[in-house]
Amino acid sequence: MTSPGQGGQWPQQGGEGQQGGQEYPQQYPPTAQQYYPHTGEQQQQYGQQYAPQTGPQYAQQGQYQQQYSQEQYYAQQQGTGGYPVQPGGPAGPGAPRSRKGLILGLVIALVVAVGGGVTWFALSQSSSGGAETPTLAAQNLANTIGSGDVVGLLSTLAPAEASLFTDPIEEVATELKRLEIVRQEADPKALSGMEIKTEGLVFDESQSQQVNDHLTITKLTAGKITVTADFSKIPLTKEFLDAALSSDDVPTGPETETIDIAEEVRKNKGEPVRIATVKVDDAWYPSLLYTIADYALLEEKTAWPAQGIAANGAASSNDAVKELLQAALDADIQRVIELLPPDEMGALQDAGPAILEAAGREKPSGAKVLKLETESSSVGGGTRATLTALEMQGPDGEDFKLSKDADCYSMTMEGRTERICASELADLIESESDSSMPPAVKQALTSLGTGILEQGVGVITTEVSGKHYVSPIRTLSEQGMTVLRSLQPGDIKALLELAD
Repeated sequence: MTSPGQGGQWPQQGGEGQQGGQEYPQQYPPTAQQYYPHTGEQQQQYGQQYAPQTGPQYAQQGQYQQQYSQEQYYAQQQGTGGYPVQPGGPAGPGAPRSRKGLILGLVIALVVAVGGGVTWFALSQSSSGGAETPTLAAQNLANTIGSGDVVGLLSTLAPAEASLFTDPIEEVATELKRLEIVRQEADPKALSGMEIKTEGLVFDESQSQQVNDHLTITKLTAGKITVTADFSKIPLTKEFLDAALSSDDVPTGPETETIDIAEEVRKNKGEPVRIATVKVDDAWYPSLLYTIADYALLEEKTAWPAQGIAANGAASSNDAVKELLQAALDADIQRVIELLPPDEMGALQDAGPAILEAAGREKPSGAKVLKLETESSSVGGGTRATLTALEMQGPDGEDFKLSKDADCYSMTMEGRTERICASELADLIESESDSSMPPAVKQALTSLGTGILEQGVGVITTEVSGKHYVSPIRTLSEQGMTVLRSLQPGDIKALLELAD
């Protein structure tokens, strides 16, 4: 089986598409620095996790470059399978103006994701398995959008990329119902609250850019996209809504916005909308992550490298975590990229040399990982490596030790050892918290801390062709699930009231 991001030499000529050295427009979303790994003095702190920044922060051209809140954007990304809609238009559920916004936005994003993932499972059973050409792959995406089924977008993405969104969905749905955020009778297949329809989308095949043997950039030049968002279709419980929003903040009725692609292209000096497509085995798929990387390179006026960084995993899940931590401490960005899954993060490996050049040379921290042990458990899409023991030595010979025993963690530094157990957390929060803190908030913080201590710190690894890799996106998803599993019904309400 072949997948993007394997490295090696690729052909640079093909078709009539543009090649390296083309002129780039002046504005592209967003800056490449948002996606390039960062190293530096901050990495010298013990225990800090490091992974290239690969979150879905891609925005379309022209008006799509407007600034808007993280919670609005995240909710949009999840609701559209990762393909953004126009800011200023119907950006999904309205964003409240209080500090509750982040919590509310993340919750709505999870609810929207549930609908997207479960519907994808049904659609994937009848999926065509990709397309014969890059243009047909992009057109499959457009046809799925045009059917009015937003969540069906995921069925057109490259399989490994789509699974990043769909693997955790079943557990997310269960937790949201347990926490009384969504109604028990809610049908996950109808949770999106957003509909996208298309009209006359045109891909100009003559402008397609063949980057290598498994990556082609298609160009969308004309057509219209109509986006309709309806907050009322998201089955949030009345209790959650009452705590999260005032009556003035609740959007009433659907909101609709139409985007004219040709007009956006004209505003962007004739540059079409770019959608990256990748070849997996013998089929082509549109790719969100490659599209992000493509726009990041354009922002930096940098062509795709002629040769990428080949994936090179570790012998075990534990070794993958240990080697990635050591590479981060050594400011060895190339080794970090090598340890990312080639099927999920091939975009970073293909863009690897450009990332290294942009990052420059960073000074290693001098710290060494002497011992790292994890406990492995199977999770959707990979293995959860839960940290149980860590021993490190600083550049001046100072030692740091961290160990997990059941639901207790012990940390030793500079000759002093401190230990905290889940059973002690309630008393600790009671003694350390302000007297004005409501009891419900203290309970919520206790639930959160206790749950994290009991579950431990987990990193998700995957296995590809017998090698083990660290998955940054799956790890971030697991951290979110760790929080959800820790909370109890009523805790979200208490935290929202605290944020008010």
